[in-house]
Order: sequence, then structure tokens, then C-alpha cells
Amino acid sequence: MLDYSFHSFANALRERLAEPLPGPDAHLKMASRSRLRMAMQPNERTRRSAVLIVFYPYQNSIYLPLILRPQYDGVHAGQMAFPGGRMERSDESLIRTALREAQEEVGIRVTDVTVLGKLTEIYIPPSNFFVQPVVGILPYRPDFYPDPREVEHVVEVSLDELMDETIVGENAIEVRGVAIDAPFYQLQGFKVWGATAMMISELLTVINSVPKQNS
Repeated sequence: MLDYSFHSFANALRERLAEPLPGPDAHLKMASRSRLRMAMQPNERTRRSAVLIVFYPYQNSIYLPLILRPQYDGVHAGQMAFPGGRMERSDESLIRTALREAQEEVGIRVTDVTVLGKLTEIYIPPSNFFVQPVVGILPYRPDFYPDPREVEHVVEVSLDELMDETIVGENAIEVRGVAIDAPFYQLQGFKVWGATAMMISELLTVINSVPKQNS
């Protein structure tokens, strides 16, 4: 369990995010075997998108929300993710994309979010997107208002739970009738895998490298 305050955690994380990031080395720890085999690269049709990883204090701990995508005819149907989506022409930056999408999908009041920095952009071959993870904080636990078209369920995860090494597993995950061998995080009955797991891997690597501080 973290032994320092939310304020100290936020300040230390902001400083760490300004330093060189672990990037692909951390991503590979949670990459699926099919991803490693495909080795697909971005092309002229690759689109940009962003997600928001937002921490908040709750029950004497630190939490962040994940979302369960509803079932639909798409490559990411029924998967766990961070709130986010594609960049629009009106977005002046990918940070704006992440904030706007989080507000639209789960009702986060973006004017209350303080952005701490960004993780390493990651390429998602099945949807041909580059995704920019944006890290921020809220000073309170938000009220979530999920858009049913985009979000089936909001899962609040404590940082203590996320840092528990026993939640990591690997087996075949069925995606649109195809079995994919992939490592995952088991969180509250849900398997978090793919690009989201790769982002979490880098996030945890960054957090674990933050010097411990007193509150």
C-alpha cells in the first residue's frame, strides 16, 4: 500500500512523467502473442486517439476508473478500456481528445481534471489507431454517468489492487471467435488485456519507479 498522501503521489507522478518513459519495454510485458507475430506498423491511414487515466482519492486509497465496452460489431467490443476515443478536428491536442472523450463517455467534469503528463503512445493494429494515454487527477471521487452507447459498466479499481502481482495471468482469450494467447490483469472478475493492459504495464512501471515520500 502507498505510504504517502494523494497530493504527494500526484506531485511525484507528475515529476516522473516528465522524465524518460519505459515505453515499449513495459508494453511488451503484456503484449499478446498474436501482436508480437503480426509486427504491423502504422501507415498513411492510421488515425490518432487518446484515453484518460485519471486518479482520485477514495476510501483512504487512490482509485482510477476503467470501462467495459458494450457488445457491438467492432474489434474492441466487450473489452475493458480507459475512457477515450478518436481525435476530432475540433480538438487542439490529444490531451483535449482524452478529456473530451472522458466527459462524453462517463461524465467526468473535465474542468476539474489536472493533467500530470502522458505515457508512451501505443499503436493498435486491429483498429489502426495510435493511442495517446493521458494521465491526470481529480481531487474527489467523481459521479459517473456512462453513455450506454459507449460504456456498459464503469469499474473503479484501487491502485493497491492494480499493483498486486497476483492479478497477472495468461491464457487463451476468445475474440470474435478467434482464440488469442494473451497476458491479462484479472480485475474484479474482468480480464484486462491488449493495449489497455500494455498501458497499465507502463503506468505501473512508472509508479514503481517513483521515490517513496512521506505525507
